[in-house]
Parts: sequence; C-alpha cells; structure tokens
Amino acid sequence: MIFDFDQQIERRYSDSIKWNKYKGKDIIPLWIADTDFKSPKCIIDAINNRVSHGVFGYGKKPTSLVNIFIDYVQKKFNWELKPEWIVVLPGVVSGLNLSVRAFTNEYERVITPIPIYPPFRKAAKLANRDQLNIPLVLQNRRWVLDMNIVKSKMNRKEKLFMLCNPQNPGGTVYRYEELIEQLTFAQQNNLIVCSDEIHCDLVLELDVKHIPFGSLNNDAEQRSITLMSPSKSFNIAGLGASIAIIPNKYLRNKFLQARQGIVPEVNIIALVAAEAAWLHGNQWLESLINYLRNNRNFLVSQINLMPKLSMVSPEATYLGWIDISHLEIQDPITYFENYGLGFSSGLEFGNNNFIRFNFGCNRITLEKAIGRLKYALTKSDIS
Repeated sequence: MIFDFDQQIERRYSDSIKWNKYKGKDIIPLWIADTDFKSPKCIIDAINNRVSHGVFGYGKKPTSLVNIFIDYVQKKFNWELKPEWIVVLPGVVSGLNLSVRAFTNEYERVITPIPIYPPFRKAAKLANRDQLNIPLVLQNRRWVLDMNIVKSKMNRKEKLFMLCNPQNPGGTVYRYEELIEQLTFAQQNNLIVCSDEIHCDLVLELDVKHIPFGSLNNDAEQRSITLMSPSKSFNIAGLGASIAIIPNKYLRNKFLQARQGIVPEVNIIALVAAEAAWLHGNQWLESLINYLRNNRNFLVSQINLMPKLSMVSPEATYLGWIDISHLEIQDPITYFENYGLGFSSGLEFGNNNFIRFNFGCNRITLEKAIGRLKYALTKSDIS
C-alpha cells in the first residue's frame, strides 16, 4: 500500500497549537513535536465508527488496550509484560510528574541528563524537588551519558534517575551496553529509574534497535517505570493515551496513590485510537519511518554545508538538534522568526547554543525551511 506523506494538510486554520503560535505570520512552525502528516486510515476509521454510536458516557476499564499493548511489546521488543503491570495514562508528561512526586520527597534529588525534553525539568520544579542536571557529551557523533560525570556530582540525596530513550532532542538510541551501564549505576546508588520511551517506534537507523530499559533483566524491571505511547508515532498526541509499565507492586501502588484525584482516566476516543494504532498501523508506520529517514538525511546534509552550523544525525525521532554556537546570536529564536522560521529554543532543553528543528513535515515544507535558513545565514550581522 502506498501512503502519501507529501500531501499538504492545511493546519493554519485548525486548532493546532503548532500552527496557531504564528497565526497570521509567514513563519513555518518547526517547534513542538507533532507532525504534519494525516494519521493512518485505520485510526480515522476506528474513531469514526466509535463516534457514529453517538453516546459518549463513562468508559469501562481499558482491558482490550492493555492486551493489545502487551502483544505489541512482546512482538516488537521481546518483552513479556503482565496485565497488572500496566497503568493507562492520558499522557507521558503526567507519568513524568507522577514519578517525581511518588518516588522522591522534598529532601531528595532527581537526576536528569540535559539537554532534555522540557517537562523533565519542569516536573522536578513543580514538585519542589532539587534536580541534578548532567550534560550529555558528544562521542562518536552521538549524544551520550558520561557516567563518570554523573558520579562526580552526586551528594547521596539522589533517588530518581530520569532517562529519555530515544533521546529528545539529541536523537540517540542507547545501546545494550550503555543501558547496562546505566542500570549498574542505578543499582550502585539505589535509584529508581523513570524511562520515557515515547519515540521508541521512530528509530531511523536500519541497524539499530530500541531496547526498553525495563526489559534488560529482572532487576531493571523491578526498579523502573517505562513510559510509552502511540502519540508521536501516529500523530495522535492531541488525543492523549499513554502507558506506564511498572512491574514492581510497591512502586506501582505509590504511583497510583499519587495519581488519585488528580490525573483522570483516558478518554474513550483516545483508547479507540491507540488500539487501532497498535493493532493495524504497522505498515503505515514503516512507510512513515522511511519518509522521515529521507527527511533526516536531507536536513543533516544541508545543515552541515551551512557556515557556522552543525548537526549530528539523529538515530531516532523527527527532531534535529542543531549547534548554532558559532553564530553568536543572543536571541536565536527571535532572529530566525524574523526570517520565517519557528524553531524550539535550545534554552528550554538546557542549552541556548542549540535550536531544535522538527523535520516531521512534507518535503516541500522542509525544502522551504532550509531555503529560509540559508538566507538567514547570509545576513551581514552573522556572516
């Protein structure tokens, strides 16, 4: 089956937060992590079928979704889950916040590698927890954790180790040996691990496989919370359906207790969409990955030809982490907005020397954005 990812979907006059940020302005939105692709027909059909029923009362427990998810994880990652391990959530961000509040107290610290998806940093701040930020280092053109740096900055108040794999915004997919090193570190320091794996489907490298942290061994299972969702893979983030895998009963109970009365159940339409995605969306997803891989290769080649810019090739996601440190611009976001480009600020992720470029768009939009970026770099004040 052929899927048309070149189709131009008009989002400027919709409810899109991505496009409404620059409403009425000639700025291409390349910031927030949703794509401009229409979700697969299997999801649209499933939603239409549910909507046609016409009654939207309270839903039952999402047993069918749990079973579908367990089968998906078994087939894709060879990880055998049990139904009681699964907590269904309205979003991965709520899982990050619940993990901080459930597994640390006000006297304990959270370890977070940076740059990182902003809700990681906000979760600790909102819960009034101290946070140890550890900078990722560039090794062999991959953004990775240097565990020696982590160890040198600890004060023995650390309790929760928060990971993002595949890494956002760096695009790294951690290898088995790297995950084992992270697990060993967690064991040595008696840490609970929260692993955000929302981009696990979007691995672009042909010879690289995603490995869930909790699947490493029994110890990794028992000390971890793994967060997954179909939202990024199938462009259904606006619906909100995610999964927390918590094998340890004690941790799971603390997590559920922190949730009570605060985080709602997942809405019935989101459950339908998630079920359809994991049951019937694989062929569409494979085609999407091929399209994103071509976008990535084109973007990386073009960026690294531009003066004063550099970018390592992300192994996963549809997000490019671009080094702009040699431009010496005080306010890069405003600067590029003046040339019709709406990027994510690197400062939000922990490093103002970078911008994040969302290449989850059709090729026409990508080529237009690259053309504008080239023009912006020709101006005398940064050349």
